[in-house]
Amino acid sequence: MSVTDLLQRLERATADLEAPFAVVDLDAFWENAADMERRAAGKPIRLASKSVRCRALQERVLARPGFQGTLAFTLPEALWLAELGFHDLVVAYPTVDRTALRALARLPERNPQGRVAVMVDSVAQLDLIEAAVGELEDGGARGSGAHAEGAPAQPIRVCIDVDASLWMLDGRIRIGAKRSPVHTASEAAALAREIVSRERLQLVGIMSYEAQIAGLGDAPPGRALRGAAIRMLQQRSARELATRRAEVVAAVQETLRAGSAQPLELVNGGGTGSLELTGAEQAVTEIAAGSGLYGPTLFDAYRAFQPQPAALFALPVVRKPAPAAATVLGGGYLASGPADAARLPTPFLPPGLALDRQEGAGEVQTPLTGESTRALGVGDRVWFRHAKAGELCERFERLHLIEGERVVEQVPTYRGEGKCFL
Repeated sequence: MSVTDLLQRLERATADLEAPFAVVDLDAFWENAADMERRAAGKPIRLASKSVRCRALQERVLARPGFQGTLAFTLPEALWLAELGFHDLVVAYPTVDRTALRALARLPERNPQGRVAVMVDSVAQLDLIEAAVGELEDGGARGSGAHAEGAPAQPIRVCIDVDASLWMLDGRIRIGAKRSPVHTASEAAALAREIVSRERLQLVGIMSYEAQIAGLGDAPPGRALRGAAIRMLQQRSARELATRRAEVVAAVQETLRAGSAQPLELVNGGGTGSLELTGAEQAVTEIAAGSGLYGPTLFDAYRAFQPQPAALFALPVVRKPAPAAATVLGGGYLASGPADAARLPTPFLPPGLALDRQEGAGEVQTPLTGESTRALGVGDRVWFRHAKAGELCERFERLHLIEGERVVEQVPTYRGEGKCFL
């Protein structure tokens, strides 16, 4: 479909809506889901909720055979989803929320099928979890009658986060996200032994996210030499990580056997940008992904795949400061990460528009330049794409779901359900 045809279809479908508003093109969304499943080659995809932030869409994606379980970004979010019937949740980042940890300890009483695992990478985090659960037990010991909580019936499920970055020159150069201090098989085994020794904890999984592969485009526009360097480092990192990850899993499994503990339930890795590479590793049992469903602009710099733009937002033209300029309301929906132009939203339709270099995207207004602005008048719409995926949902209370040339449903985002987890 040409961009002109797409613009006309979107305009016809949303003719009765007042901008600003956000949409998800379900035709593109489900095409992206099918492509992610194809790239995963049969390995289950754990849905990264941070990349969707819309419960209705998450439920529908998880109903597909290629997706299994949720990778949540905070423990309160995971607990909320569990209470609403989601199963098999892993919290991707460590938590120090003692209130949420105490609620997690009580979860089996309210929802035995919920199953939430939290992420750890240090003994200090284990101590904090045990202290929070201990406070619950102490409260139960002091209580009496029907209100006495008592000790949790089941241990807290935990996963070890293993650093997936590429180390060069004996670790003096590290390429990748600064996440876990656990890098080697021996370090992972040592933390596993510590977990096994604690009755309140149960080790159920390992996670390692290779941000330098899954989250970094290998074909940045207009930067051929940088793209070649990225591809070389990514290939080297993928080889190193596949070997090291297998060693980590083997060492942890042996530690569990020696401690008469249950074997790992899951080994999670990757992301939308590395579905094929990560899925090919025998040690990995599942891949985390979600951003590819929406197809944000950060994926425009990848060679191996090209998701369809599924999540869009429309802003109204409210000013014409010059014949070759147009100003829309709002638009300062910046993506997290380094403060560079790649984190800005991109004017998508009509084609031929660009952000003003002096002003960028602003909270209350966003000036646009380009030849196409001459045809824009006050009251017209400009369609934008966000640089990342789920972060867009923090700006809108609902998503208008489009099929063909009509809006078939409106569904709330996390924000629309009154939820703000960070």
